[in-house]
Amino acid sequence: MTLPNFDANLKKYAELIVDLGAGVGAGDTVYLQIGTDQTALAHLIVETAYARGAAEVSMWWQDDFIRRQDMAHAAEDRLFNQAPQVKAQMDYWLSHNAKRITIMSSDPDNLAGIDNARVAGYTAGFQKAYAQLSEAISAERISWTIAGAAGTKWAQKVFPDAATAEEATDRLWDAIFKTVRIYQDDPEAAWAAHVAKLNEKAAWLNQEAFDHLEYRAPGTELTVGLPKHHIWTAAGARNPQGEAFIPNMPTEEVFTVPDFRRIDGTVASTKPLSYAGNILEGMHFRFENGQVVEAHADKGDATLQHLLAIRGARSLGEISLVPDPSPISQSGIIFFNTLYDENASDHMALGQAYPFCVAGGTDMTTAELTEAGLNDADTHVDFMMGSAEMDIDGIKADGTRVAIFRNGDWA
Repeated sequence: MTLPNFDANLKKYAELIVDLGAGVGAGDTVYLQIGTDQTALAHLIVETAYARGAAEVSMWWQDDFIRRQDMAHAAEDRLFNQAPQVKAQMDYWLSHNAKRITIMSSDPDNLAGIDNARVAGYTAGFQKAYAQLSEAISAERISWTIAGAAGTKWAQKVFPDAATAEEATDRLWDAIFKTVRIYQDDPEAAWAAHVAKLNEKAAWLNQEAFDHLEYRAPGTELTVGLPKHHIWTAAGARNPQGEAFIPNMPTEEVFTVPDFRRIDGTVASTKPLSYAGNILEGMHFRFENGQVVEAHADKGDATLQHLLAIRGARSLGEISLVPDPSPISQSGIIFFNTLYDENASDHMALGQAYPFCVAGGTDMTTAELTEAGLNDADTHVDFMMGSAEMDIDGIKADGTRVAIFRNGDWA
C-alpha cells in the first residue's frame, strides 16, 4: 500500500463507521460482516467498538473463493437450505438488538459463469433464514450501516488501466476515502453538514405531498404513484431507542416508497448493476398497474429473470432522488457496486418497501402496509436509472405540477 497516510486514514474510517455509521455505545452487541481480505479494517472496527463500550462484537467473515466453491459444488440440499445454526445466530443478534456493520469488498464478477438456478436457490434459502432480521433492518428497529473497502479484484474491475494490482487498490481506497469525507479536517462535522442538506430536500418534498411523480429521459417514460402519508427521508436514521445511525456510507440520496399498484410506463437502467456475483447492464423494464410485464438486460439477462422470479420483485419498493452533480457521479467512476453507483444516480429498487417511509408504518402489520400501497417482497435490489438528461415532475392531487429535477439536478 503506497497511498499516503493510509494507516491513519483507515483508522479514521473505522472510527467513522463505528461512531457515525452504526452509532455503537456502551453495552451494545455488534456483528461485523466483512471479507477475509480486510483483516486490518476488521481489527480496527472491533477495537473501536470495544473502546466505545460494546459488550460483544461478533464476526461474520466472508470469502469470495469459498463462496464461489460452495455455489459451484455444494450439494443442492445443503446449498438451498441454511443450517439451523445460521438462523439461530441471526435470532441471537435480533434478540440482542445487535447493531450491524457490513463492509463490502467482493469481486463484482465473483459468481460469473455459475448456474443462475443454483445462485437463486441459495438466495431463496438464505432469505428464509434471514427474514426476521431483514424485516427488523427494513423497519429500522435495529441500527445498521454499510460501507466499502478496496478488495483487489474489485479494484481491478473499477480501474482496469492500472499498471499493477497495488495501483488499482490504492486508487479505489482513495476514491472510497473521498466519498466518505475522510480527507476533511473533521469528517464527522462534514457528515453532519451533508446530512442536514439532504434533510432539507426531504422536508421540502414532504411539504409538497405529491400524489405521483413523472420521469422523462431517454428510454424512460414512467409514472410512479405515491402512497398517502408517504415520507421522504435522507441519510440519518434513528432506532426505537432514539440512537442515531447512518445506513449507507456514502449516501447522496433522498428516498421514499412508491404505491406498488400505481406504476406505469418504461424505465431504462443507466449504470451496471452488480447482483448475485454477476454484472447486469442495459436493463429495460415496462410496468403496467405496478408490475413488471416486460424486462430484459443486454448483459446478464438470465440473472435478471431469476431476480424477477423472487416473490414481490416485479414491483418497486423504493424510489430515490440523487442529483447528477453529486460528487460520486462527477468522479466519473463506475464502481460496479450498488452502494456507490446508486449514490451517483437516481435509482429505484425492485422488491421490499421500507415501512418507515409511510406515517405509522413501523406499527402496521404486513396486510396493513400492503393496503397502504407498500410492496411486500423477499428481496430489495436497487438499480440506477438517473442521468444528466433526467427530468422529474411532482403532481399533486389537484393536478398542480411542480418541477423536481431538470437535466438531472434539483429544479
